[in-house]
Amino acid sequence: MDYQLVIKFWRPSLPDEAFLATIEQELNQALGDTAEQEGHDVGPKEINLFMLTADPRHSFRRAKAVLERLGVTHGVSAAYRLVGGAEFTSLWPLRATRRFKLP
Repeated sequence: MDYQLVIKFWRPSLPDEAFLATIEQELNQALGDTAEQEGHDVGPKEINLFMLTADPRHSFRRAKAVLERLGVTHGVSAAYRLVGGAEFTSLWPLRATRRFKLP
């Protein structure tokens, strides 16, 4: 798996921090072998989920369906990079006005 997919949640967009466990469980079921969860980090303003995948666009499409079903697509952004790389390619929102970056 050559890519790291990062899904970023702005904290106010989630009902509570415990909801993160539900999201991770649902993503595991939906993505199966196509992505490997690498963990998450929790900051004061955002929560980042990290996944390894061979096809970040395909994995995000599947993940986005889960996020839509759970009603948490507002306040979400996503991007990917080569494992160990510095530059992100933004996936969501479609017309991101800001560069995707990690804290």
